[in-house]
Amino acid sequence: MSGILEGIRIVDVSRILAGPYATQMLADLGAEVIKVEAPWGDDTRQWGPPFTTGFDGKKVAAYFLSCNRGKEIVTFDLKREASKVRALIETADVVVENFRPGTLERLLGPLPNDVILCSISAYGATGPRRDEPGYDVALQARSGIMGITGEADSAPVKVGVAWIDVITGLNAGNAILAALYHKQKTGENMRIDISLWDSAIAALVNQAHNAMASGVNPTPMGSAHPNLVPYRAFEAKDGWFVIGVGSDNQWLKLVEALNLENQELWETNEGRVHARTAVEACVGKAVAMMDRAELEQRLDGVPCAPVNTVLEALSDPQSVARNVVTQHNGVDVLASPLRFMKPSK
Repeated sequence: MSGILEGIRIVDVSRILAGPYATQMLADLGAEVIKVEAPWGDDTRQWGPPFTTGFDGKKVAAYFLSCNRGKEIVTFDLKREASKVRALIETADVVVENFRPGTLERLLGPLPNDVILCSISAYGATGPRRDEPGYDVALQARSGIMGITGEADSAPVKVGVAWIDVITGLNAGNAILAALYHKQKTGENMRIDISLWDSAIAALVNQAHNAMASGVNPTPMGSAHPNLVPYRAFEAKDGWFVIGVGSDNQWLKLVEALNLENQELWETNEGRVHARTAVEACVGKAVAMMDRAELEQRLDGVPCAPVNTVLEALSDPQSVARNVVTQHNGVDVLASPLRFMKPSK
């Protein structure tokens, strides 16, 4: 089903992560994606070490490979070769760019009305911060996610990947698909305004609603959950192990599996949240007596997992079965997570 978007041409004049991640997903779906790079290349080509062999057989930072598979890459200087870039854009169904608001039009002139334009920026096309630059780490700081990530009373910690860029790329991809559908129905082309800021704030989900409902700022809790207990990493005999109890029934299964001394207050999630320290201490004491393999075997029906390294995750039997690592032009890359199955007859 990778040819769903066959016949759709996308010109990608974005760089770094959010825009390229969105267009890579659309390439996975069968769109023709032409990536326009400056003569000096996308910034991420130099974001190493580690460096490896790229799709063209040349040395490149591994970072670049994470968001640029499936694309045809052409090189133009937008300032000196604007007419060539504009001619390419005139052949496109969709254009994706992530310059500061208004920059692409300033370089190329008014863009054609018969293409869908998806503009990705740090703060969006409106508002007092519209002209401010922003990398993921700055948005993590300003948006509040860094203020609730990490251990209590520790230095601020960012999410281990460019979380806001990835979410923004997914939002951009969704918006582009919706705009293509709208064009199919009405013939109208849309202008899409996607920002890292809007994406980050929206992705605060329950933490933002907790704050709005209570008037109290959430705080860092390590691996724990503000609304569920027990729901965190505990230290087993041979490493860290996560237990995520999401229902009272799962709690009873955990009690039985670990031979915990249950209390009446702990039989509801509300009670366990109020007694967080005691509940976590009780579970932690039991977990510390076992290794991770034994815990997984015992906790059937309770969401749980060892805290893996990245390489352990990539070699997990589920990763092998799902072919999460594939090859593109002879280079190992992460596979698309989009899988489609024909309905059974």
